[in-house]
Amino acid sequence: MFLLILLAALAILALVTWTGAVLAERAHPAQGRMVEVAGARLHVVEIGPRDAPPIVMLHGASSNLEVMRPLAERLSHDHRVVLIDRPGHGWSTREKLSDSTPQPQARMIVEALQKLGLEPAIFVAHSWSGALALRIALDHPDRVAGLVMLAPVAYPWPGGVSQYNYAVTTPVIGPLLANTVTLPLGLLLADSGVRSVFAPQPMPHDFVKDSATRLLLRPREFVANAWDLVTLRAAMAEQSPRYENITVPITIIAGDVDKTVSTHIHSQPLAQTAKNTKLIILNGVGHMIQYAAPDLVLSEIEAMEVGFNQGAATAAAAN
Repeated sequence: MFLLILLAALAILALVTWTGAVLAERAHPAQGRMVEVAGARLHVVEIGPRDAPPIVMLHGASSNLEVMRPLAERLSHDHRVVLIDRPGHGWSTREKLSDSTPQPQARMIVEALQKLGLEPAIFVAHSWSGALALRIALDHPDRVAGLVMLAPVAYPWPGGVSQYNYAVTTPVIGPLLANTVTLPLGLLLADSGVRSVFAPQPMPHDFVKDSATRLLLRPREFVANAWDLVTLRAAMAEQSPRYENITVPITIIAGDVDKTVSTHIHSQPLAQTAKNTKLIILNGVGHMIQYAAPDLVLSEIEAMEVGFNQGAATAAAAN
């Protein structure tokens, strides 16, 4: 009898999850175009004049390109802004869950940008994608005009990530959790979880809705996100010794009370290691830099663009 009750409960939860995923996708349909690359199909949104200076925006973990859209909209008046759902997130797919680290994702994103005909761009990267932007600068420096890093991950850190992420990446158990309890539980906890990421700043009104955060709770995306998180620490141990080889300009903006990505562990050591790096630490600011200090972020992007253009003009004159 107990087994029958358990099976019935799992069947109901699976139906709730399927229904919730369908409703989330109907509420937040794809807004851009799909670009085929080796190992993935990437959802790309372009806004702004196509002949304007390019800026690529990369979102962090547990999110999608919509979390970068408010900043992108402000830049789009005089820039070609490219927003990308990272492989496996939002409306982007990836063939292998194991393509969860910055190296393969950097390759996929660069391939997509090449197909879009993008010249070297300024990359604006938040959180998890700090590691991704650094990997692009390491492996594909010719594609990078500069990096503007917002509360970036850059180094291995003590401990790990939430135990639930390890469970979700476990064979058999992981898919079972993702297809039954993750979405109902996530819907209950979404607002409080997002508020903790914004703290001590308040979460913007309707952020969970406007940022399409509920797409994360779909089984395939939740599992992909969990893989991204549980494999990142080892990936940082592998790539971080190479940071002294990065020559493109880097601006790092971080908050001194960020409880999600420690400024002491990540931003400060990166600023001491990578050449041509500017570090800005904001007092009393948490993890969501692009919402806490958008004017500052915009001014730093524009300053980096001016510096890149002056450098290009000097190089052209020398030739």
